[in-house]
Amino acid sequence: YITPEILLRTQTSPVQSRALEKHDFSKGPLKMIAPGKVYRRDTDDATHSHQFHQVEGLVVGKNITMADLKGTLLSIMQELFGEKHQIRIATILLPLYGTISRS
Repeated sequence: YITPEILLRTQTSPVQSRALEKHDFSKGPLKMIAPGKVYRRDTDDATHSHQFHQVEGLVVGKNITMADLKGTLLSIMQELFGEKHQIRIATILLPLYGTISRS
């Protein structure tokens, strides 16, 4: 928080909404990655930071599966960290959304 009127970005999700509004699905599926620096009102400790980077992926279209999103995310991670690193996609628990399984 900067002032009572100004709030630093807490998540990158609004990027997805804007992309969905602008995308022309007659030209094919929407495939996007939204990286960004975000801020939370947290006390820094071993598992929390007031500032961190978030990456969200979104793939929307006909005949799209989780494999399409997984492939997109893996490509980005390999580009960032190199192919010598093993990338693992795991099941996570998000308190607001429930369990998300990824293979």
